[in-house]
Amino acid sequence: MMSATECVASLIESFQNRRPLRSGSLIVTLYGDAIVPRGGTVWLGSISQLLEPIGINERLVRTSVYRLTRETWLQGEKTGRRSYYSLSGPGRRRFEQAFKRVYYGNGEAWDGGWTLVFLSQLATAERAKAKEELEWLGFGAFASGVLAHPRMHRSEALGVLQELSMAEDAIVLHSEASEPLAPKALRLQVRESWNLDQLADSYSRFLVQFRPLWKALSEGHTLGDQDAFIARTLLIHEYRKVQLRDPQLPEELLPTAWEGRNARQLCRNIYREIYQGAERWLDRHLETAEGPLPAPAASFYQRFGGLD
Repeated sequence: MMSATECVASLIESFQNRRPLRSGSLIVTLYGDAIVPRGGTVWLGSISQLLEPIGINERLVRTSVYRLTRETWLQGEKTGRRSYYSLSGPGRRRFEQAFKRVYYGNGEAWDGGWTLVFLSQLATAERAKAKEELEWLGFGAFASGVLAHPRMHRSEALGVLQELSMAEDAIVLHSEASEPLAPKALRLQVRESWNLDQLADSYSRFLVQFRPLWKALSEGHTLGDQDAFIARTLLIHEYRKVQLRDPQLPEELLPTAWEGRNARQLCRNIYREIYQGAERWLDRHLETAEGPLPAPAASFYQRFGGLD
């Protein structure tokens, strides 16, 4: 059996072997997981120091941060010769949407209703754009030009369509609950519309990747603070990637043996075990213009149902 340290080395190797190496996405993970809870602004050089052991050198960090700034994820300011970066307004909104799923899931009880969006009155190009944006939000295609979601409120769908200037030409309805809430035909439709089999495969790969680390930790192996930081960053990075494709469907509509439940439990267990070491590493290596980063906000300790 591998030690916990060997497991982290294996995770680093796996990340480095991917092509293309998505350094910008890893930096977004770093901001969401570690920097936002501590004020949100850090010196660019300290990001390079943190990510170099994962295979992201200083040049690549600078290139990725420049690109993220152009894409309105980040915003920068100079103090003397140093540059400091934080999430921009749009970047923070995107962060809140994505990371809320990661740390808090969706425990809301389902009332059996559905939000339905009809796009048949839109021109072909507009319909494709609206479909893309709604699917990113978690909607599934029930038929040509018809999208649906059991949890999203009508106002959320309308908000997307208004941003696209398409609200006048789309139809958005909300259906009432029926009995039973999830008949067989509906569950089969859900499986097809959201391609749950492919999503389950992604969760299975996550489980295969991180179970050895949890096994080592649960058998008493420990990690140094740097390895704890690396493991936590890669854990959230990989889990976030799957979560972004998860439509957050109610339990009633999911298969009985759903790997997403196991993946969430594993992610929570590892995070709770290693977060303190990672925080100590961040204390020593992240800098603001005023000095070390402030302590995490109280909301940080509410992640995954509460951190000890």
